Amino acid sequence: MLNLATVLEDSAREAPDQAALVLGETRYPYSMVNAIACQIANLLVSRGIGKGDKVALACPNVPYFPFVYYGILKAGATVVPLNVLFQPREITYHLDDSDAKALFCFEGTPELPLGERGRAGFDQASTEHFIVLPTTPLAVESEHGETLWAALEGTPSEFSTVPTSGDDTAVILYTSGTTGRPKGAELTHQNMLLNALISDEMFPRSGQDAYLVALPLFHSFGQTTMLNAGFRRGATLVLLPRFEPGTALDLMRRENVTMFAGVPTMYRAMLAALQGEVPRSLRAAISGGAAAPVDLLKDFEAAFGLPINEGYGLSETAPVASFNQPGRPGKAGSIGWPIWGVEMRLIDDKWNAIEGEGPGEIAIRGHNVMKGYYKRPEATEEAIRDGWLHTGDLATRDSDGYYFIIDRAKDVIIRGGFNVYPREIEDVLMTHPQISVAAVVGVPHPSHGEEIKLYAIRTPDATLTETELLTWCKENFAAYKYPRIIEFRENLPMTATGKILKRELR
Repeated sequence: MLNLATVLEDSAREAPDQAALVLGETRYPYSMVNAIACQIANLLVSRGIGKGDKVALACPNVPYFPFVYYGILKAGATVVPLNVLFQPREITYHLDDSDAKALFCFEGTPELPLGERGRAGFDQASTEHFIVLPTTPLAVESEHGETLWAALEGTPSEFSTVPTSGDDTAVILYTSGTTGRPKGAELTHQNMLLNALISDEMFPRSGQDAYLVALPLFHSFGQTTMLNAGFRRGATLVLLPRFEPGTALDLMRRENVTMFAGVPTMYRAMLAALQGEVPRSLRAAISGGAAAPVDLLKDFEAAFGLPINEGYGLSETAPVASFNQPGRPGKAGSIGWPIWGVEMRLIDDKWNAIEGEGPGEIAIRGHNVMKGYYKRPEATEEAIRDGWLHTGDLATRDSDGYYFIIDRAKDVIIRGGFNVYPREIEDVLMTHPQISVAAVVGVPHPSHGEEIKLYAIRTPDATLTETELLTWCKENFAAYKYPRIIEFRENLPMTATGKILKRELR
């Protein structure tokens, strides 16, 4: 028996009255979170959903996310988190590709009409059950379908967690790398649980800890370092559904936040918004998703009196693979050492190990490496060899064993901490009747790190304008994915075989 839900269950037994979640003025004790998760597990089982089945969850950082997340795990099923910015066609794809039997979908707000988009995507998929997580607390009706509270009426609040093994799939996280359509990385209970336990051990303790959760919980970074590690510790998770630097700083002061994890753009925004007293309760600042500039690291430490500790990982590694860990001096610009139980090495294009400083591609082996890509054995064999996962990320290694990223996986664009995969964007753009060639690249941006730029060749006699294409992109892509900069050209630089030379475009 090894089930990721134990991080909630143990804390609910040990400290039932301790606040597990805070959203605004509302506080949810561990006992309540666990009881609602048990009800959701009972609901799933009553509808024929159990061990090995897939259940999708589209929800921002509100209490519904942990309620449903752990309810799915308790039932022995697999969680398929969906990005809340997905458009209907993207939701349909992920539901069908994952074989999801149910979708729990947040109703949303006028700014985030997730219920509308979720319902439209569900209606085109083969998924059987659609359950609305209503915006209004405890609402039993929604224009989009059956609500959670209506479904849970009369459902018992006790449930005996379904036994799962360490190798059973707990979560499927979708990542497309740089080629083809998104692939689901199967992360086991062992992958996720050990990564949470080790993350928790690396973070300093401050009595009763409070974590500010601004990272999206549908992403592995937020799930592991905030949700699962935080619940394992019995910390209070202060939820921030939409990051706003002033609000984040206010919450740090009000809730005596001891730990924050974010991407570099969040830290830069908080520094710019800092007014008045610095939150003095903060004991740990964690960064990932993209390399933090050295000037940002220095400015933050000067203002807050503590360093930003950087780490590195992938969705395929649950995600933490290396970290600037306590007990060793941190190095600015480094992703640190491999975490306990994980090996990292540099390899060449023939998978041979590279000694010394490199450079080379990072390969990872350990308890954090995914089982494989769901229903894609060929892609799994391409990514993993003899237990080693090749990342596509180039790095160097100094004489002390610290790793330094020098380039990212092929053409991936990191915009504001979100991975954007050009091939996926290009494939959709090529469905536009007035586009004959499309090439997407990342260009430098002062606050987002990178912005998405599209170079396009129109079809003969096309009348398409940049404004018209921008509007089309907004309708077909999640908000973080669509190109903000569009440049039409008569031709693009290509090799003799017709491959676009993106390096020249950059």
